[in-house]
Amino acid sequence: MELPLRLLASPLFPTGSLVVVAFITSGCGSESAPPQQQPERVVVRSVAYKQVGSDISLTGSVAARVESQLSFQIDGQVIERYVEVSSHVRAGDLLAKLDSRQQLADFASAEASVRSSQSSVRDAQVTFDRQSQLLKSGVTTKGNFENAREQLRNAQGALATAEANLGSARKQLSFTELRADADGIITARNTETGQVAAAAQSVFTLAHDGEREAIFNAYEAILLEASPKVDFEVRLVGDPKVVSKARVREISPTFDTQTGTVRVRTTLIDPPSGMGLGAAVEGVGRTKVRPLVELPWTALSADAHGAAVWVVDAATNAVSLRSVTIADYRTGRVFVSDGVRDGEKVVTAGAQLLRAGQVVALAGDAGA
Repeated sequence: MELPLRLLASPLFPTGSLVVVAFITSGCGSESAPPQQQPERVVVRSVAYKQVGSDISLTGSVAARVESQLSFQIDGQVIERYVEVSSHVRAGDLLAKLDSRQQLADFASAEASVRSSQSSVRDAQVTFDRQSQLLKSGVTTKGNFENAREQLRNAQGALATAEANLGSARKQLSFTELRADADGIITARNTETGQVAAAAQSVFTLAHDGEREAIFNAYEAILLEASPKVDFEVRLVGDPKVVSKARVREISPTFDTQTGTVRVRTTLIDPPSGMGLGAAVEGVGRTKVRPLVELPWTALSADAHGAAVWVVDAATNAVSLRSVTIADYRTGRVFVSDGVRDGEKVVTAGAQLLRAGQVVALAGDAGA
């Protein structure tokens, strides 16, 4: 802004004031330059892939590879029990009995029926043989001979039916006895003497002799990292010095809906004698090793595709947001399997206010 010269020469502005006015007018005609913006200071970490694996620790118990749920095949009252939990039995050993009075009566009746049928067959056979001889001599008629043969056939049919009934009665009587189906150890008893047991109700659990297993309930995330063929070292919880090798045999295809876990069965290789049935054990293994980058959780950001990190351009110090693949989450850190390259610098602190293309100042390198 400049004042007219006439105004400057007027009595309103004495001659001594011209210098001051000139200073004011010269200041109004210039603009002040904006302050220069300082680059955002950030902490970075150099990317370096390393071979990383993680330890697996599971708690489970020892069990037999094969177990039988032993039960009666008919209803009845248990009157005798011959074994206890932890008893070692042989195949065929009698374990328990039902009240068999009804079955014994049926069996006796069937035996009597067989004896009666056998007597009828003998009589019919004698009659048939006599009619055959008389027919050859011409003393009897053809009709009498046919009647004798028909009576013999009926008696033989009745005997076959009686013998079948006797077999059925014998089987029903055998069902009143519960016997071991293999050599093994009784691990559970579900019925007491005097109790009425229903058909197919489990009375004993029999752990067969032979291979032993360690059974664990594992979360799915562990199984995604661990190879199904991974070997475990199994230790007795009560005595960690008792150790056995184990190999994964079976992974259940279904989840336990209450715990969200999957059952894993491992075969124990030459387990020591101290690792008995039902013992609590700890399984220790290691996931497969693969190249990963370890970063603090503060390095994580996000883009439209998911997890991302800010990468610093080595030439310009400008940052860009890069999508990454997270392989694993740990306490306070993450492991990246893809998205960054060896030697690149990733922002680990100060990323909250960054934008794409922004130039940053490196406050330090936290190392790989």
